[in-house]
Amino acid sequence: MSHRDDSHRDNSHRDDSHRGYDVVLYGASGFVGRQTVQYFAEHPHGKEIRWAIAGRDRQKLEAVKAQAGGLAATADLLIADSQDQAAVDEMVARTKVVLNTAGPFALYGTTIVDACVRLKTHYVDITGETPWVKTLIERYHEQAASEGTRIIPFCGFDSIPSDLGTYLVVRDIQEQFGVSCKRVKGYFQAMGGFNGGTLASGLNLYESGQSEKVGNPFLLNPPGIPLDSQNSPDPMLPEYDAEIDAWVGPFFMGAINTRVVRRSSALFEQWQSPYGSDFSYQEYMKFDNPWGWLKAAGVTAGLGLFAGAMSFYPTRQWLRQYLPQPGTGPSEQTMNNGWFRCELMGEAEDGRRVRGLISDKGDPGNRATVKFLCESALSLVLNPGELPGGQQRGGILTPATALGNVLAHRLRQAGMTITVESIKQSGV
Repeated sequence: MSHRDDSHRDNSHRDDSHRGYDVVLYGASGFVGRQTVQYFAEHPHGKEIRWAIAGRDRQKLEAVKAQAGGLAATADLLIADSQDQAAVDEMVARTKVVLNTAGPFALYGTTIVDACVRLKTHYVDITGETPWVKTLIERYHEQAASEGTRIIPFCGFDSIPSDLGTYLVVRDIQEQFGVSCKRVKGYFQAMGGFNGGTLASGLNLYESGQSEKVGNPFLLNPPGIPLDSQNSPDPMLPEYDAEIDAWVGPFFMGAINTRVVRRSSALFEQWQSPYGSDFSYQEYMKFDNPWGWLKAAGVTAGLGLFAGAMSFYPTRQWLRQYLPQPGTGPSEQTMNNGWFRCELMGEAEDGRRVRGLISDKGDPGNRATVKFLCESALSLVLNPGELPGGQQRGGILTPATALGNVLAHRLRQAGMTITVESIKQSGV
């Protein structure tokens, strides 16, 4: 069973020889931004990477550079306020890739994406703001696709484990069994903390009136793809899942991750490399025994209460006083002690099954997110000839459609556990 994996249109030859930098880290003085600088400073990449750190405050950037030490000493500083389109254009024109951590992205990201599309500069970020990405798709997808510019949101904990993991499971089923994939389920367990930037993005979703759009299970799908909403509902209540012998409940990032996975599936279908004709993806939080049912019920109720509180202006204002502020986040100890596991169960159309796992040590919203994001940017810089779809692929893409196996290999090299294995059938 063969699967084409090419884009639907060609683009003119890209000439990046005039660009002074391989990567610009924008938002470098923020909480996650500072960690991306540290990551680049501590990880030699096999060849000299020309990189710069950027933001709107030179003094803060100088402090970040000094604190990071190591290879950061070779990084230049670029000053650009995201509200100043001319300054953004000047910054974007000087690099092959922009890595952006400055959120809320609906407030501060559009000018940067706009410049990247016009100037044919690849882009990665850590947004989970699906309504904002929907506007990017409507405005920029066609141009970026025609010119081979990869614009890749969702390159953090949301949504690389879900999206890349599903891609690897589906392709393993197709290559190993020669049949299509019927469905994948993702099960998350995690320990860590939240940073203020993530929470600010969530607050902005409600305050901008965009939160209602989040409920559309196919928000990010391209037009013209048949939709089966009955096949892909968002889990609402805790339940026992016999397939993994555990209690499960809604995962608080599921409304982001599932939309990204469905966009990947839809794009691959457009490129004649489908996951499966009736493919579905759902996502859960997994709770181990003892008292798995009680944990599932408690966390589900807590998530419901938090969502309700965010829906009303007075309670949002009250929460704002007590939640971490932008630029702040968990302690070093909390981030170092954190971890995550994303288990993926894939079922082929003939009933055979495959299990995938993506896991790592370190707080998922910070440590893992930084690794995901930085290795995504480095995939674009160091492995351009190996990327799925070849040099011509572009558009508002997903991690799976833009980076695929290249990113999986880089993450394994960076110490992350990524495995896919068949599940032995009973009686076989």
